[in-house]
Amino acid sequence: MTAPALILLARGATRPEHTRTLHQMRKSMQQARPELNVALAFLDKCPPSGPTVVSTLAARGVKEMVFVPLDITHAVETIDDANQMVERVRASHPGIAVTMSRPLGPATDLLNVLDTRLREALRQTHAIELDALVMSAPSSGDTRGNALLARRARQWSSHHKLPCVVAVNDGTGASVTQAISTLRSQGRRHIAVGSFFICGDEAYLAQRESALKAGVEAVSEPMADHEFILDLIMARYVFAAMELLDTPVAETESQADAETATTPVTVLHQAV
Repeated sequence: MTAPALILLARGATRPEHTRTLHQMRKSMQQARPELNVALAFLDKCPPSGPTVVSTLAARGVKEMVFVPLDITHAVETIDDANQMVERVRASHPGIAVTMSRPLGPATDLLNVLDTRLREALRQTHAIELDALVMSAPSSGDTRGNALLARRARQWSSHHKLPCVVAVNDGTGASVTQAISTLRSQGRRHIAVGSFFICGDEAYLAQRESALKAGVEAVSEPMADHEFILDLIMARYVFAAMELLDTPVAETESQADAETATTPVTVLHQAV
């Protein structure tokens, strides 16, 4: 029995660097799982679209496909245009079984990636002292994702024994400038920004520019195709692919927790 195709579903962007990163993620996932058909589709701005990818795979004889939204702030609810795209695909290809996984969400494992990227940024800027952190994200996500993002910030803060404020770019919460101002008002002067982004899209660049103008010690690079991201994608794919089996499997709370198994958060740069 052939495994369903795995289709990474991402937002498009105008920056070539952004799309190159996503194509590299697809390549890394394909290399890690050569037995799978791994494709990349965009919701807007960039080709190929979801329907185009499905048509291409269907022409190759692929009968089952799983979309995995590359969204690390939504935990349960997929954005409307993604749902609408999948419904259009199902209507256009009634002989193809298509499903969509949960978004990646703010999984605990991603704190390891955040630490890795921030350590790299601190080394580059030769920072020797930190007294506060900002967790910068593209948006606050759905209700569950928003709660989990706040929890991850508390975990990050507790682990490093530093205050941490969440900043988002979509206007639903504090901007990175406001987050830094809040910490400054508490007497914090040596602040670093951890970027809770997969790719360096326009939202990331806006947050980064604002943070650097505010005089932070360092801003980490996006998470990109770190192995934890790839593992999380695979976990979402496997769980969603079960829906394509004849016997339905109910997702219990314990199963949802197992789907995002955690590992200990690594220690940040010695300066922290």
